[in-house]
Amino acid sequence: MNLLAKSHYRWGQNADVVVRMPCGAGVGAGPFHSQTNEAWFTHTPGLKVVYPAFPYDAKGLLASSIEDPNPVMYFEHKALYRNIRQDVPTDYYTVPLGKASVLKEGKDVSIITYGAGVHWALETLKSENINADLIDLRTLMPLDTETIFQSVKKTGKAIILQEDSLFGGIASDISAFIMENCFQYLDAPVRRVASLETPIPFAPTLESIYLSKRKFKNALRELLLY
Repeated sequence: MNLLAKSHYRWGQNADVVVRMPCGAGVGAGPFHSQTNEAWFTHTPGLKVVYPAFPYDAKGLLASSIEDPNPVMYFEHKALYRNIRQDVPTDYYTVPLGKASVLKEGKDVSIITYGAGVHWALETLKSENINADLIDLRTLMPLDTETIFQSVKKTGKAIILQEDSLFGGIASDISAFIMENCFQYLDAPVRRVASLETPIPFAPTLESIYLSKRKFKNALRELLLY
């Protein structure tokens, strides 16, 4: 993929390759098939990384990925298969790469996430009286920093939720971007919420302890009280 990622840049030739990447925990696949390793690929120039959370976006982003002249790593969370339902047009359409979706608008905090994390955040907001911007990134590379910065400048607080473990994850770079570009607007440190630094266990009870989902609600409350 590293060589393919540079083909369009070097020779102007299309590298029409889309690699679909089933991933994610919550399906009892243990340490073998549960990892979310999207951050491995965001560091390769020319390689695009897509991670939808909804069926409508999944179809539109897949079409855009196929049309793109650069290779695309297209992540699909296995726990969302046959679980998240949505009306999807039968006609051909595309969703642009590099454009995030703002699912909820509020003034208290910016929640930035993708994949299964979007649904974890929606679940939390249903049970909490929190006025939040909820940003579904949809594409990790290219990253829609404009939407992120606009939201953080409005709310003054940012929390980034990822299923991946913390060190070296995409949340670290998003946090750095926010600190470098929105520092004067922040009312609190940027908060990252991620899973444990360990292989993913088989047992459902241990898997639930591993996942960042269990920590998100408390982290969000702590940030709002800062």
